[in-house]
Amino acid sequence: MNIKQVLKIVSVLLLIISFFMLIPVFIAFYYDEVEVVKSFLIPIFLILIFFVLMLFLTRDKSRNIMSTREGFLFVTLSWIFASLFGALPFFLSGSIPHFTDAFFECMSGFTTTGASILTNIESLPKSILFWRSLTHWLGGMGIVVLTVAIFPILGIGGLQLIKAEAPGPTLDKITPKITETAKILWYIYIVLSITETLLLMAGKMTLFEALTQTFGTMATGGFSPKNRSIGHYNSAYIDIVITVFMIMAGTNFILYFRLITGKWRNIINNAELKAYLLIFLVSTVIITFNLHGRVYNSIGNSLRYAGFQAASILTTTGYSTTDFEKWPAISQIVLFILMFIGGCSGSTGGGIKVVRIVTLFKQGINEMKYLIHPRGIFSIKISGTKVKKDIVYAISGFVFLYLFMLLLTTLVVASGGNDILTSMVSALVTLGNIGPGFGKIGPAENYAFYQDYIKWFLSFAMMTGRLEIYTVLIILTTTFWKK
Repeated sequence: MNIKQVLKIVSVLLLIISFFMLIPVFIAFYYDEVEVVKSFLIPIFLILIFFVLMLFLTRDKSRNIMSTREGFLFVTLSWIFASLFGALPFFLSGSIPHFTDAFFECMSGFTTTGASILTNIESLPKSILFWRSLTHWLGGMGIVVLTVAIFPILGIGGLQLIKAEAPGPTLDKITPKITETAKILWYIYIVLSITETLLLMAGKMTLFEALTQTFGTMATGGFSPKNRSIGHYNSAYIDIVITVFMIMAGTNFILYFRLITGKWRNIINNAELKAYLLIFLVSTVIITFNLHGRVYNSIGNSLRYAGFQAASILTTTGYSTTDFEKWPAISQIVLFILMFIGGCSGSTGGGIKVVRIVTLFKQGINEMKYLIHPRGIFSIKISGTKVKKDIVYAISGFVFLYLFMLLLTTLVVASGGNDILTSMVSALVTLGNIGPGFGKIGPAENYAFYQDYIKWFLSFAMMTGRLEIYTVLIILTTTFWKK
C-alpha cells in the first residue's frame, strides 16, 4: 500500500477545504469580527504547509491509480483530517474552548449529523456559525466526490474513492466517466441549494440565515444559527419550504439527472422512491391524527408540525420546530422507528437507507416462501431489476454490523452512567447521522454533558455511519493491512 499516495490526495482535499475557509474570513471582515480572522488563517497556513510537504515527498509519479484498499483508507482519513483541521477555527477563536468539543462539533458537521455541544449558538461570531454550517454543505454531497471531480487535473483515477464514499449499497453511475458523474451530482446539489436559499429569503430570512439553513437542509445535517432551530421563525411558509427540500435532499440525486434528461419511467418505476415517499406519508398521517386535539387544535397545524418532524427524522436532517419529546407516545414511537430507516441511497441522508430496508423485507418474504416450497426458485426485484445474491449478502452484513455498532456505542455511552434511553438513542442518532433524539439529548438539549471519551467515541460512530460502516471498520481488520 502506498501511504504517501494516500496522504498526497488527503492534502489535495484539505487544500480544497482551505479555499472554502476563505469564505468565513470575508464574512468576518463584513461583520467586523477581525479578531476571528486569524482563527481561519492559521489552519489555512498549516494546510498549505502539509500540501507542499506531500508534493515534495511524492515527486515521483510512478503510479496514479489508487487500489481499493488505498481508496478505503483515503476516504476514512479524509473525514478525520478534515475534522481535525476544520475544528481549529472553533478552538482558536475561543468559541469552543476545548479541542475535544471542537472536534466533535466539526465531525458532526462534516458527517452531516447535527449533534452539537453548544448551549448558546446565537452568541457566537457570524463567521464561526457560517463555517459550522458550511461543513455540513461540504460533507453532504461528499468532500470526496468534490475531490474526485478535479482528479483529472492530477492524473489520478477516482473510481475506488467514490465507491468507498458513495451512500448506498450500489454505485449507479450517470456517465461512463466517474469524474463527470461527480461533477453532475455537484451541479444538481448547487442548483437545489441556490433555489432553496432564494425561497427562504422570500420568507424574509436574511441572506446569511437563508444560506446557513440551506446548508443544513440540503446536507440533511441540521445545524442552525438559531438556538431554537427552525422553530425560531414560527413561520408556516418556512416550515413548508424546508420540509419539501429535506425530502428532496433525502432522495437519490441520480433521479434528478433522470428527471432532467426526460427519463420519467426510471423515476416512476423506482421502488425505493415509492417506499421512501410512502413511509413519509404514512408517518405524517399517523402523527398528524395523534397530535390533533392533543397538542394542536387545528388539523392544519398538526399536519404542519407532523410533516416537518417526520421529514427531519426520516431524512436524518435533525431540524426541529418544537420539542417533540412533549408529544404523545405514539408520535414519539413513530419518530423513533424513522431513526432506523434514513433516506434513499445516493442521497445526502444517513441511516440504514430505504433500499436496504426494502431488500431485506423482500428477502424475508422469500424465506417464508421457501418454507412452504423448499424447491422453489424465488428472486428479489427492485425497480424491475433482479438483485444479485451478493448484494443481498452485503446488505445483510451491513445491517448486522450497523446493529453491532449500535449496541457497542450504547454500551460506551452507558458506561458514563447514562440511562438506557439516552444511551441507546445517542448511539442511534450519531450512527444514523440524525443529531437530536430523546432523553438527555432531546431537541431542546445538547451533547455538552458527556465525558470526553464518550464524545470521541460518538465522533467515531458519526464517521462510521456516514461512511457506510464497511469503509471504516474494514481498515480495523488485520486482513486489510496484509500484503
